Amino acid sequence: MLLGGFRYQNNRERIKLRLVPVTLLRAGMKLGKKIYNENGMVLLSEGVELTSRLIERLGQVGIGYVYIEDAVTEDIVIPEMIHEQTRAEALQEIKKQFQGLSSYSVDHRPNYLGKSFYKVMESILDDIGSREDAIIMLMDIGAADQDLYHHSLNVCLYSLVLGIANGYNNNQLMELGIGSMLHDIGKMKISPQVLYKPGKLTDEEYEHMKTHTVIGYKLLKDEPGIPLLSAHCALQHHERINGSGYPNGWKKDQIHEYAKWIGLVDSYDAMTASRIYKQALLPYEAMEVLYAGAGTLYEQRMLEAFRDCVAIYPLGLSVVLNTGEEGVVVRIHPKIPQRPVIRIVRDRDGQELKAPYDVDLSISLSVMIINTLGASVVPLEGIYVD
Repeated sequence: MLLGGFRYQNNRERIKLRLVPVTLLRAGMKLGKKIYNENGMVLLSEGVELTSRLIERLGQVGIGYVYIEDAVTEDIVIPEMIHEQTRAEALQEIKKQFQGLSSYSVDHRPNYLGKSFYKVMESILDDIGSREDAIIMLMDIGAADQDLYHHSLNVCLYSLVLGIANGYNNNQLMELGIGSMLHDIGKMKISPQVLYKPGKLTDEEYEHMKTHTVIGYKLLKDEPGIPLLSAHCALQHHERINGSGYPNGWKKDQIHEYAKWIGLVDSYDAMTASRIYKQALLPYEAMEVLYAGAGTLYEQRMLEAFRDCVAIYPLGLSVVLNTGEEGVVVRIHPKIPQRPVIRIVRDRDGQELKAPYDVDLSISLSVMIINTLGASVVPLEGIYVD
C-alpha cells in the first residue's frame, strides 16, 4: 500500500532534473540547467558533462547548488516567477539606472527614475498577475556570486508575491514594488571597498555601510514619479520591531508595513544567495533563522504569511523522511508549499527502488522531511541576516 502516493509514470516529453549541492557532484554528471556568471552570461550550458576541474571551478565562483540530469525525476518542471524577457529587461534597467547614479551627487542628478521603473514594474506585475498561484521559488540557482542588481530584483519579486497575498491593490503594489526594487539604491554611494568586501566588516566599515538607508531616501524622496512611501522603504528596511535596527532605531508601528515586508525578504534573499565567501542556505534553513527573530526582529504574522508563500524545499531537492526513506521533491502545492510531493527513490535500508513512487505530504500527514542531502554545515545561530 502506498502512503498517499501513486506509482511513477513515464512521460513522452522528459525534463530530467535533480538539485544537487556542488560538494556532492561527481565527474560524468550532466548539467540540467545553464550556469551563469555574475553578469548573467552563460558559463556552462545544459547537457554539459561535468569534469573534476569544472566541479572545482563551480565551487570557486561561489555556486552552491546546480540542477543535473536525472532519469528518476524526468517530469520535474522548474517554473519561473516572471518571463525570461521581463527578467532580462528589468535587470538591464536596474543596472543602467543604478550605475548612472554613481556619476552624480545625491543633491545634483537628472530626474529619470520614476518613468523608467514604472514601466519595469508594469511588466513584472503583469507576469506575476498572470500566474494562477504565485509562490516564491528559490531564485538564481546556478548563478555565480549574486550582485546588487539581482538582489534588488529578487527582493522586488518576493515582496510583490507577499503584497498580492496580503490583498494589496494595484497602487499599493506599485508603491511596494518600486520601494523594494530601489531599497538598496543608496549602496551605489557606498565605497566599493566596503560594499564588495569578501568578509566581515569592521565597526567603522559597518557604520559607513549603514548610511545607505539615509542616502537611498535622499535619492528618492524628491524624485518625480517615485512615491514617497517607496522612498521610505529605502530608509526603513533595516529597522526592526524591537528597535534594534537602523538608522533611527524605530519600533513596531513606527515602521511602515512595506518596509517590514522588505526587511524580511531582504534578509531571506541575502541568506539564500550564492557568494564566493559564504555558503548559501537552503530556503528552509533561512526560514529557521528568520523564525529565531519572531516577535523581536520581525512580526510573527508576517513570518507566517511569508512561510505560506515560500517553497522552502526547492524542486529537485533530495530529502530524507522520518520513515527512513530518501526521495526527491517533485511537486509543490501552492496553498501549502511546506508539504510537497516527494518521489521515493530509496527504501529505509538505503536500497534504490526499481519502481519509484510519489508520496504527497499534504495527504500523508505522519510523514515528514527530517533532513536534506547537502544541507548547510554552517551553524544557523551564527548567521548574520542584515
